[in-house]
Amino acid sequence: MQDDIIYGNDDMKETIRKLPENFYNNRMFHIKRALDLTMKQQIVPKEHWTKCEEYKFYLEPYLK
Repeated sequence: MQDDIIYGNDDMKETIRKLPENFYNNRMFHIKRALDLTMKQQIVPKEHWTKCEEYKFYLEPYLK
């Protein structure tokens, strides 16, 4: 989810606000999971890793 590392400028905030509900919920799940694992000093299990070729910039269509 490289799109999540983009800083919260006004365009980004508006884009996130306009996301379909399922994209927004998935985004929040991944952010919360990352924070939880960081606090526990753990990493995501290997079977849940996203392969580079599978990754899609999900916010890009909404930023245009």
